[in-house]
Amino acid sequence: MQVVLGRLARAILTVVGALTLVFLSLRLTPGDPAMIMLGDYATEELAATLRQQLGLDQPLPVQFLVFLKNTLTGDFGMSLAKKQDVSEIIAGAWPYTASLALASMLVTCLIGIPLGVLAALKRGTVADFAAMVISLLGVSTPGFLMALLLIYVFAYLFGWFPVQGAGEGRGVVSMLHYLVLPSVALGFQSAALVARTTRSSLLAVLGEDYMRTARAKGLPERQVLREHAFRNALVPILAVLGLFFGQLLGGAAVAEIVFARPGLGKLLVDAILFRDYPLTQALISVFLLGVIFVNFVTDTLYGLADPRIRRA
Repeated sequence: MQVVLGRLARAILTVVGALTLVFLSLRLTPGDPAMIMLGDYATEELAATLRQQLGLDQPLPVQFLVFLKNTLTGDFGMSLAKKQDVSEIIAGAWPYTASLALASMLVTCLIGIPLGVLAALKRGTVADFAAMVISLLGVSTPGFLMALLLIYVFAYLFGWFPVQGAGEGRGVVSMLHYLVLPSVALGFQSAALVARTTRSSLLAVLGEDYMRTARAKGLPERQVLREHAFRNALVPILAVLGLFFGQLLGGAAVAEIVFARPGLGKLLVDAILFRDYPLTQALISVFLLGVIFVNFVTDTLYGLADPRIRRA
């Protein structure tokens, strides 16, 4: 419990630091945000009114305290482009991005971990070579190119999957059908890197003395691999998965644009293009909080995978 509380305290400090960076990056950049948002219609009177609405006329420390309070309470104000409450906009879009990120992580685990295990157990064979070739292709292929290839093969040539949208209002099965291609396009590259990490970590464990001792005791090979090899090799894999989840959230914007899906990534791109200051600030904060939360959960899982970390 003490270890978990310590990691929670570090996570809270990370949240404060990340939100501080968001606040400063948007306010200390050159140019007047009010003038930029108003664009061709900017006048000093309109800019002054907008600064007052956004609280930009207040001293910087006051702005930061208000920003911190609003972020932690979910009160992000009104969107300038959509004329809606920012919290309502995010609440309507986040399930699509969350489902895409979780499905992509599932693709990463289902492809990357078995591929890495196979390559490690069949080291130096054709299976190992094939697994590493697939991994190399995955690492070398950009996400948008993988998305276009999947669309061409499985949507255009075979017609198995839809291309645009998320299947809104058509039921769970239809939404899962629309989720297949974006999740594979987003998760395949990280699956390739997870495969390489799994192979390296498992090979390092298989060469340890306690593996030979476990086999000498007469334990079944499957039990040796499951309880001794894979569990000890799991910590580096969890670390990589935690890092990749943050990349999946960022890469979701590409998948959502290519596949015309609603979601936070596409929403952020639109907010930047329309100079929607409150919505942009809120979305960046949400992404950062999501990444920090996932890293906290991953860090906590280390102790379950390796008791030595739990006691450290």
